[in-house]
Amino acid sequence: MILSEKMMCPPHTLGADGKTRRVGVELEFAAVSARDGAKLVQSLYGGSIVEEDPHRFFVKDTKFGEFVCELDSQYVHSAADEDKFETLTEGAKEFLTRFRAEFRKLLGDISSFVVPCEVVCPPIALDDLPEVETLVAALHDAGASSTRSSPLYAFGAQLNPEVVSTDASYLTPMLKAYLLMSDWLRAVIDVDPTRRVAAFADPFPLAYVNKVLAPDYAPDLPTLIDDYLEANPTRNRELDMLPLFAHLDKKRVLDVVNDPLIKTRPTFHYRLPDSRLGEPGWGILLEWNRWCLVEKLAERPDLLREMGEAYQYHHQWPFSGTWAVKSSEWLLLS
Repeated sequence: MILSEKMMCPPHTLGADGKTRRVGVELEFAAVSARDGAKLVQSLYGGSIVEEDPHRFFVKDTKFGEFVCELDSQYVHSAADEDKFETLTEGAKEFLTRFRAEFRKLLGDISSFVVPCEVVCPPIALDDLPEVETLVAALHDAGASSTRSSPLYAFGAQLNPEVVSTDASYLTPMLKAYLLMSDWLRAVIDVDPTRRVAAFADPFPLAYVNKVLAPDYAPDLPTLIDDYLEANPTRNRELDMLPLFAHLDKKRVLDVVNDPLIKTRPTFHYRLPDSRLGEPGWGILLEWNRWCLVEKLAERPDLLREMGEAYQYHHQWPFSGTWAVKSSEWLLLS
Protein backbone atom coordinates (compact mmCIF):
# COMPACT_ATOMS: atom_id res chain seq x y z
CA MET A 1 0.00 0.00 0.00
CA ILE A 2 1.42 3.37 -1.01
CA LEU A 3 -0.01 5.96 1.36
CA SER A 4 2.19 8.76 0.02
CA GLU A 5 0.51 8.92 -3.39
CA LYS A 6 0.56 12.61 -4.28
CA MET A 7 -2.91 14.05 -4.63
CA MET A 8 -3.72 15.86 -7.86
CA CYS A 9 -5.41 19.23 -7.60
CA PRO A 10 -8.53 19.63 -9.77
CA PRO A 11 -9.10 22.76 -11.86
CA HIS A 12 -11.73 23.94 -9.38
CA THR A 13 -11.24 23.50 -5.65
CA LEU A 14 -14.30 25.47 -4.56
CA GLY A 15 -17.90 24.34 -4.87
CA ALA A 16 -20.94 26.30 -5.90
CA ASP A 17 -21.24 27.64 -2.35
CA GLY A 18 -17.73 29.10 -2.46
CA LYS A 19 -16.42 26.59 0.08
CA THR A 20 -13.78 23.91 -0.40
CA ARG A 21 -15.18 21.10 -2.50
CA ARG A 22 -15.93 17.81 -0.84
CA VAL A 23 -15.75 14.20 -1.99
CA GLY A 24 -17.72 11.24 -0.74
CA VAL A 25 -16.06 7.81 -0.78
CA GLU A 26 -17.74 4.39 -0.71
CA LEU A 27 -15.58 1.31 -0.12
CA GLU A 28 -16.85 -2.24 -0.58
CA PHE A 29 -15.13 -5.31 0.87
CA ALA A 30 -15.65 -8.73 2.46
CA ALA A 31 -14.29 -10.66 5.46
CA VAL A 32 -14.71 -7.71 7.84
CA SER A 33 -18.17 -7.26 9.33
CA ALA A 34 -20.11 -4.02 9.41
CA ARG A 35 -19.68 -3.99 13.19
CA ASP A 36 -15.89 -4.36 12.98
CA GLY A 37 -15.76 -1.81 10.16
CA ALA A 38 -17.52 0.68 12.42
CA LYS A 39 -15.00 0.00 15.17
CA LEU A 40 -12.16 0.67 12.72
CA VAL A 41 -13.70 3.97 11.67
CA GLN A 42 -14.13 4.98 15.30
CA SER A 43 -10.52 4.08 16.12
CA LEU A 44 -9.28 6.32 13.31
CA TYR A 45 -11.63 9.28 13.40
CA GLY A 46 -13.37 9.20 16.79
CA GLY A 47 -17.10 9.44 17.28
CA SER A 48 -19.67 7.07 18.75
CA ILE A 49 -21.18 3.91 17.26
CA VAL A 50 -24.95 3.54 16.94
CA GLU A 51 -26.39 0.17 15.87
CA GLU A 52 -29.49 0.33 13.70
CA ASP A 53 -29.56 -3.42 13.12
CA PRO A 54 -26.96 -6.24 13.23
CA HIS A 55 -25.70 -5.34 9.76
CA ARG A 56 -25.87 -1.51 9.78
CA PHE A 57 -23.94 0.82 12.07
CA PHE A 58 -23.56 4.58 12.15
CA VAL A 59 -20.41 6.21 13.45
CA LYS A 60 -21.61 9.64 14.50
CA ASP A 61 -19.71 12.80 15.45
CA THR A 62 -16.38 11.78 13.93
CA LYS A 63 -13.89 14.45 12.92
CA PHE A 64 -15.41 14.37 9.40
CA GLY A 65 -19.07 13.71 10.12
CA GLU A 66 -21.20 10.58 10.05
CA PHE A 67 -19.96 7.30 8.55
CA VAL A 68 -22.20 4.34 7.70
CA CYS A 69 -20.91 0.77 7.86
CA GLU A 70 -23.36 -1.77 6.50
CA LEU A 71 -23.97 -4.91 4.55
CA ASP A 72 -24.79 -3.63 1.08
CA SER A 73 -28.25 -5.15 0.70
CA GLN A 74 -31.59 -3.45 1.28
CA TYR A 75 -33.15 -6.78 2.26
CA VAL A 76 -31.23 -7.24 5.53
CA HIS A 77 -32.03 -3.86 7.08
CA SER A 78 -35.01 -2.51 8.99
CA ALA A 79 -38.06 -1.93 6.83
CA ALA A 80 -39.64 1.50 6.66
CA ASP A 81 -43.07 0.00 7.45
CA GLU A 82 -41.84 -1.90 10.52
CA ASP A 83 -44.49 -0.49 12.84
CA LYS A 84 -47.41 -0.45 10.39
CA PHE A 85 -49.34 -3.53 11.46
CA GLU A 86 -52.53 -1.71 12.42
CA THR A 87 -54.83 -4.70 12.00
CA LEU A 88 -52.80 -6.97 14.31
CA THR A 89 -52.99 -7.45 18.06
CA GLU A 90 -50.09 -6.19 20.18
CA GLY A 91 -48.84 -9.74 20.67
CA ALA A 92 -48.95 -10.46 16.95
CA LYS A 93 -47.18 -7.20 16.18
CA GLU A 94 -44.40 -8.01 18.63
CA PHE A 95 -44.01 -11.55 17.26
CA LEU A 96 -43.93 -10.39 13.64
CA THR A 97 -41.44 -7.62 14.39
CA ARG A 98 -39.11 -10.04 16.18
CA PHE A 99 -39.49 -12.66 13.46
CA ARG A 100 -38.64 -10.16 10.71
CA ALA A 101 -35.63 -8.90 12.67
CA GLU A 102 -34.29 -12.41 13.25
CA PHE A 103 -34.94 -13.38 9.63
CA ARG A 104 -33.07 -10.31 8.35
CA LYS A 105 -30.17 -11.05 10.68
CA LEU A 106 -29.99 -14.65 9.42
CA LEU A 107 -30.29 -13.49 5.81
CA GLY A 108 -27.53 -10.98 6.42
CA ASP A 109 -25.26 -13.58 8.01
CA ILE A 110 -25.71 -15.84 4.97
CA SER A 111 -25.47 -13.00 2.44
CA SER A 112 -22.21 -11.75 3.90
CA PHE A 113 -20.38 -14.54 2.07
CA VAL A 114 -21.14 -12.93 -1.31
CA VAL A 115 -22.66 -9.49 -0.57
CA PRO A 116 -20.08 -6.83 0.29
CA CYS A 117 -19.88 -4.78 3.41
CA GLU A 118 -19.54 -1.10 2.70
CA VAL A 119 -18.15 1.93 4.46
CA VAL A 120 -19.89 5.08 3.27
CA CYS A 121 -17.85 8.12 4.20
CA PRO A 122 -19.39 11.54 4.75
CA PRO A 123 -18.49 14.29 2.27
CA ILE A 124 -14.84 15.04 3.04
CA ALA A 125 -13.06 18.27 2.13
CA LEU A 126 -10.43 17.90 -0.60
CA ASP A 127 -7.68 18.86 1.82
CA ASP A 128 -8.63 15.93 4.06
CA LEU A 129 -9.09 13.31 1.35
CA PRO A 130 -5.62 11.77 1.94
CA GLU A 131 -6.80 10.73 5.40
CA VAL A 132 -9.14 8.19 3.80
CA GLU A 133 -6.02 6.24 2.86
CA THR A 134 -5.60 5.38 6.55
CA LEU A 135 -8.99 3.67 6.42
CA VAL A 136 -7.98 1.76 3.28
CA ALA A 137 -4.85 0.54 5.07
CA ALA A 138 -6.72 -0.30 8.28
CA LEU A 139 -9.30 -2.39 6.43
CA HIS A 140 -6.55 -4.30 4.65
CA ASP A 141 -4.68 -4.89 7.92
CA ALA A 142 -7.91 -6.18 9.47
CA GLY A 143 -8.18 -8.80 6.71
CA ALA A 144 -10.70 -7.20 4.39
CA SER A 145 -10.96 -8.89 0.99
CA SER A 146 -11.07 -6.93 -2.25
CA THR A 147 -12.80 -7.63 -5.55
CA ARG A 148 -9.94 -9.82 -6.82
CA SER A 149 -9.95 -12.06 -3.74
CA SER A 150 -12.68 -14.27 -5.23
CA PRO A 151 -14.46 -14.76 -8.57
CA LEU A 152 -17.69 -14.19 -6.64
CA TYR A 153 -16.75 -10.65 -5.63
CA ALA A 154 -17.67 -7.55 -7.61
CA PHE A 155 -16.65 -4.81 -5.19
CA GLY A 156 -16.30 -1.17 -6.11
CA ALA A 157 -14.63 1.92 -4.69
CA GLN A 158 -16.92 4.78 -5.61
CA LEU A 159 -16.22 8.51 -5.58
CA ASN A 160 -18.78 11.28 -5.26
CA PRO A 161 -17.04 14.54 -6.19
CA GLU A 162 -19.08 17.64 -5.42
CA VAL A 163 -20.07 19.56 -8.54
CA VAL A 164 -18.67 23.03 -9.13
CA SER A 165 -21.87 24.29 -10.72
CA THR A 166 -25.31 22.97 -11.59
CA ASP A 167 -25.44 24.80 -14.91
CA ALA A 168 -25.63 22.75 -18.10
CA SER A 169 -22.69 24.79 -19.42
CA TYR A 170 -20.53 23.09 -16.77
CA LEU A 171 -22.15 19.66 -16.62
CA THR A 172 -22.18 19.02 -20.38
CA PRO A 173 -18.39 19.44 -20.88
CA MET A 174 -17.82 17.22 -17.84
CA LEU A 175 -20.01 14.53 -19.39
CA LYS A 176 -18.26 14.91 -22.76
CA ALA A 177 -14.85 14.61 -21.09
CA TYR A 178 -15.86 11.49 -19.22
CA LEU A 179 -17.26 9.79 -22.30
CA LEU A 180 -14.06 10.52 -24.19
CA MET A 181 -11.94 9.07 -21.38
CA SER A 182 -14.13 6.10 -20.48
CA ASP A 183 -12.23 3.54 -22.57
CA TRP A 184 -8.89 4.79 -21.26
CA LEU A 185 -10.11 4.68 -17.65
CA ARG A 186 -11.39 1.14 -18.11
CA ALA A 187 -8.03 0.13 -19.56
CA VAL A 188 -5.83 1.67 -16.84
CA ILE A 189 -8.12 0.50 -14.05
CA ASP A 190 -8.33 -2.95 -15.68
CA VAL A 191 -11.85 -3.40 -14.39
CA ASP A 192 -12.32 -6.81 -12.83
CA PRO A 193 -14.14 -9.32 -15.10
CA THR A 194 -16.70 -10.12 -12.39
CA ARG A 195 -17.67 -6.46 -12.14
CA ARG A 196 -18.01 -6.25 -15.91
CA VAL A 197 -20.31 -9.29 -15.95
CA ALA A 198 -22.29 -8.02 -12.94
CA ALA A 199 -22.98 -4.82 -14.91
CA PHE A 200 -22.93 -2.53 -11.87
CA ALA A 201 -20.87 0.01 -13.80
CA ASP A 202 -21.87 -0.49 -17.43
CA PRO A 203 -20.51 1.73 -20.21
CA PHE A 204 -22.82 4.18 -21.94
CA PRO A 205 -24.64 3.17 -25.14
CA LEU A 206 -22.72 4.19 -28.25
CA ALA A 207 -25.67 6.09 -29.71
CA TYR A 208 -25.86 8.24 -26.58
CA VAL A 209 -22.10 8.83 -26.59
CA ASN A 210 -22.23 9.99 -30.21
CA LYS A 211 -25.12 12.31 -29.43
CA VAL A 212 -23.34 13.99 -26.52
CA LEU A 213 -20.01 14.25 -28.35
CA ALA A 214 -21.53 16.00 -31.34
CA PRO A 215 -19.84 19.43 -31.68
CA ASP A 216 -23.17 21.25 -31.53
CA TYR A 217 -24.48 19.41 -28.46
CA ALA A 218 -25.01 22.21 -25.91
CA PRO A 219 -28.40 21.54 -24.30
CA ASP A 220 -30.15 23.41 -21.55
CA LEU A 221 -30.47 21.57 -18.24
CA PRO A 222 -33.92 19.98 -18.80
CA THR A 223 -32.81 18.67 -22.20
CA LEU A 224 -29.54 17.35 -20.77
CA ILE A 225 -31.48 15.44 -18.11
CA ASP A 226 -34.13 14.15 -20.54
CA ASP A 227 -31.52 12.93 -23.03
CA TYR A 228 -29.70 11.12 -20.24
CA LEU A 229 -32.86 9.49 -18.89
CA GLU A 230 -33.98 8.33 -22.31
CA ALA A 231 -30.72 6.50 -22.94
CA ASN A 232 -29.80 5.55 -19.36
CA PRO A 233 -32.86 4.70 -17.25
CA THR A 234 -30.67 2.85 -14.72
CA ARG A 235 -28.31 3.46 -11.81
CA ASN A 236 -25.84 0.97 -13.27
CA ARG A 237 -23.66 3.31 -15.29
CA GLU A 238 -19.96 3.89 -14.76
CA LEU A 239 -20.73 7.57 -14.19
CA ASP A 240 -24.18 7.56 -12.63
CA MET A 241 -25.77 10.99 -13.10
CA LEU A 242 -29.11 10.07 -11.52
CA PRO A 243 -28.26 11.27 -7.97
CA LEU A 244 -27.23 14.68 -9.33
CA PHE A 245 -30.15 14.99 -11.74
CA ALA A 246 -32.57 13.92 -8.98
CA HIS A 247 -31.07 16.62 -6.78
CA LEU A 248 -31.75 19.16 -9.53
CA ASP A 249 -35.17 17.91 -10.68
CA LYS A 250 -36.40 14.97 -8.62
CA LYS A 251 -39.80 14.61 -10.26
CA ARG A 252 -38.31 14.57 -13.76
CA VAL A 253 -36.00 11.72 -12.79
CA LEU A 254 -38.45 9.67 -10.74
CA ASP A 255 -41.06 9.86 -13.48
CA VAL A 256 -38.65 7.75 -15.57
CA VAL A 257 -36.58 5.82 -13.02
CA ASN A 258 -38.64 5.32 -9.87
CA ASP A 259 -35.88 3.60 -7.91
CA PRO A 260 -35.85 4.09 -4.10
CA LEU A 261 -32.08 3.49 -4.07
CA ILE A 262 -31.39 6.75 -5.91
CA LYS A 263 -29.83 9.09 -3.35
CA THR A 264 -30.17 12.74 -4.32
CA ARG A 265 -26.95 14.72 -3.91
CA PRO A 266 -25.02 17.48 -5.70
CA THR A 267 -22.23 15.19 -6.85
CA PHE A 268 -21.07 13.05 -9.72
CA HIS A 269 -21.42 9.38 -8.79
CA TYR A 270 -18.30 7.74 -10.22
CA ARG A 271 -18.82 3.97 -9.95
CA LEU A 272 -16.10 2.57 -12.20
CA PRO A 273 -13.07 1.86 -9.91
CA ASP A 274 -12.54 -1.57 -8.36
CA SER A 275 -11.97 -2.01 -4.65
CA ARG A 276 -8.36 -3.19 -4.59
CA LEU A 277 -7.61 -3.19 -0.86
CA GLY A 278 -4.10 -4.41 -0.20
CA GLU A 279 -2.83 -4.31 -3.79
CA PRO A 280 0.52 -2.53 -4.09
CA GLY A 281 0.12 1.05 -5.25
CA TRP A 282 -3.67 1.12 -5.02
CA GLY A 283 -5.55 3.67 -3.00
CA ILE A 284 -8.29 6.28 -3.09
CA LEU A 285 -5.86 9.00 -4.17
CA LEU A 286 -4.92 6.98 -7.24
CA GLU A 287 -8.57 6.82 -8.31
CA TRP A 288 -9.06 10.48 -7.44
CA ASN A 289 -6.11 11.46 -9.62
CA ARG A 290 -7.59 9.55 -12.54
CA TRP A 291 -10.87 11.37 -12.02
CA CYS A 292 -9.04 14.70 -11.98
CA LEU A 293 -7.89 14.07 -15.55
CA VAL A 294 -11.56 14.10 -16.57
CA GLU A 295 -12.05 17.46 -14.87
CA LYS A 296 -8.94 18.85 -16.54
CA LEU A 297 -10.08 17.73 -20.00
CA ALA A 298 -13.50 19.30 -19.43
CA GLU A 299 -11.79 22.69 -19.08
CA ARG A 300 -10.41 22.54 -22.63
CA PRO A 301 -13.27 23.12 -25.10
CA ASP A 302 -11.07 23.05 -28.19
CA LEU A 303 -9.57 19.71 -27.23
CA LEU A 304 -13.01 18.35 -26.36
CA ARG A 305 -14.24 19.26 -29.82
CA GLU A 306 -11.20 17.77 -31.60
CA MET A 307 -11.34 14.55 -29.58
CA GLY A 308 -15.11 14.30 -30.05
CA GLU A 309 -14.76 14.52 -33.81
CA ALA A 310 -11.91 12.00 -33.73
CA TYR A 311 -13.99 9.64 -31.58
CA GLN A 312 -16.87 9.64 -34.04
CA TYR A 313 -14.55 9.19 -37.02
CA HIS A 314 -12.70 6.40 -35.20
CA HIS A 315 -15.89 4.42 -34.54
CA GLN A 316 -16.83 4.44 -38.21
CA TRP A 317 -13.87 2.15 -38.86
CA PRO A 318 -13.96 -1.14 -36.91
CA PHE A 319 -10.30 -1.99 -37.63
CA SER A 320 -8.76 1.29 -36.55
CA GLY A 321 -7.47 0.06 -33.18
CA THR A 322 -8.79 0.79 -29.72
CA TRP A 323 -10.02 4.20 -28.64
CA ALA A 324 -8.29 3.72 -25.28
CA VAL A 325 -4.95 3.92 -27.05
CA LYS A 326 -6.02 6.70 -29.42
CA SER A 327 -7.38 8.84 -26.62
CA SER A 328 -4.25 8.42 -24.52
CA GLU A 329 -2.21 9.65 -27.48
CA TRP A 330 -4.40 12.75 -27.69
CA LEU A 331 -3.93 13.44 -24.00
CA LEU A 332 -0.18 12.95 -24.16
CA LEU A 333 0.15 15.28 -27.09
CA SER A 334 -2.05 17.99 -25.57
